[in-house]
Amino acid sequence: MRIFGRWFTVASFVILALSSTPAAAQPDGQLAIAFDASIAPTFLDPAETPGIGTPFVFLYALHDALFKPLPGNAMAPCLAESWKESPDGLSYELKLREGLKFHNGDPFTADDVKFTFHRYRGVSAKMLHDRVKSVDVIDPAHVRFVLHAPWPDFMAFYATPATGAAWIVPKKYIERVGEEGFKRQPVGLGPYRFVRMNPGVELALEANEQYWRKKPSIKRIVIKGVPDRTTRLTMLKTGEADIGFLMVGVEAATIKADPKLRLARTIPPATWWVEFPEQWNPKSPWNDRRVRLAANMAIDKQAINEAERLGYSRLTGSIIPSTMDFALRIEPHPYDPTHAKRLLAEAGYPNGFDAGDLTPLPPFTTMGEAVANYLGGVGIRTRLRGMERAAFMEAWRAKKLGGVIVTVTAAPGTTASRLESFVISTAPYATGGYPDIDDLFRQQAQERDRKKREALLYQIQRWMHERIMFGPIFEPATLHGVGPRVEEPAIGLSPQLYFPSPYEDMRLKKS
Repeated sequence: MRIFGRWFTVASFVILALSSTPAAAQPDGQLAIAFDASIAPTFLDPAETPGIGTPFVFLYALHDALFKPLPGNAMAPCLAESWKESPDGLSYELKLREGLKFHNGDPFTADDVKFTFHRYRGVSAKMLHDRVKSVDVIDPAHVRFVLHAPWPDFMAFYATPATGAAWIVPKKYIERVGEEGFKRQPVGLGPYRFVRMNPGVELALEANEQYWRKKPSIKRIVIKGVPDRTTRLTMLKTGEADIGFLMVGVEAATIKADPKLRLARTIPPATWWVEFPEQWNPKSPWNDRRVRLAANMAIDKQAINEAERLGYSRLTGSIIPSTMDFALRIEPHPYDPTHAKRLLAEAGYPNGFDAGDLTPLPPFTTMGEAVANYLGGVGIRTRLRGMERAAFMEAWRAKKLGGVIVTVTAAPGTTASRLESFVISTAPYATGGYPDIDDLFRQQAQERDRKKREALLYQIQRWMHERIMFGPIFEPATLHGVGPRVEEPAIGLSPQLYFPSPYEDMRLKKS
């Protein structure tokens, strides 16, 4: 009886432990996010990534990548546990994490990696597909990428959010349901699974309790597309939203002053800048370097920083974030409207000129208004044009935006990835370029000596600055409103990202 009693006591403790711990660990509750734009279905498909940070707000929840930024590691092993480069730089072999399953139960294998690579059609698709000779499935847990020529940035371009090409989708499922079926019911490997979507309006996600890294603590996340900032603020105040995305200006100041709310901020590798798409047209005023310099000197960057981001942003003279690998720190042109007017007069525009539309990245209307007002102050007259974000990105990429563009990108990557997307003449978001910059870019892409490569990339950035190819404003402090129910919003845990991440690290306060 004594032995039985001891075993009964031990068993009782075990039963109590087993009955209480899992219950506490189960995902619970719902968190609502007021997102700053309409939610496009393409944001949920890794194959469609346009080279900016927006889609990764959704990809981090629904999908998973071979490698991605996580707390403490800008290129953390995820679906791939490791990789090794061949001595000649012509191949990369990846060891995949075993035993993982997609949300529909399909096993994750090297076939999915190969399928995803060939299916990718995002902003860097041509470059990746042209440079990769073959994707070889060695076995279900090993895949090898073979290149035509050494490319030191292969992993930085392919296997990170620089492109989205390595965010893996299920081969068997897509072959079974087709592209339209995947669009209606996307399946991934991420910490949350798709429940339903009202395009443009709302996306509902539910915790994937089998997620390899960590079981999410929040049962359901609802992301609502709310382009209007004042509406996002109202939702935050009433409790309809627990996190309000990108709360700048007056709304940010209101949140900061409200004792029930808090302002979470981080400075990701992002830049705001003014784009001059007509600078390559010899008949346009923007073709004159003095006009572009005048526009740079007309804008009071610090005043915009104070008004839009409460002064938390870093001013810059480059579109390459200063924290990126191989970035050259460049000071911004000074605010000097008198000199700007003098430059315009020297260029033949003493009374200024009509520059047409000024289109800001939606829904940042106040940012566009600020730039338009400063340009107008020196005689560069514009008309503010509003668009929906997905339409803006498509028009920009299709070279259909003229006049002036005020834009930002927060896509992680390297200096080379930014140049490839926005600077060289073949860049998807460039309307022209310089042969000498293109030549140096090709050289650095094959240079395996780090110091020599750095020198080439530094020279490209100096030329960009000297030629006034852009009008850099600042590296923005990203401000989000957080409501009283949230214990851990996961904003800034991964400093490479501007949005809450990882989703599985988010927590609500216990009621």
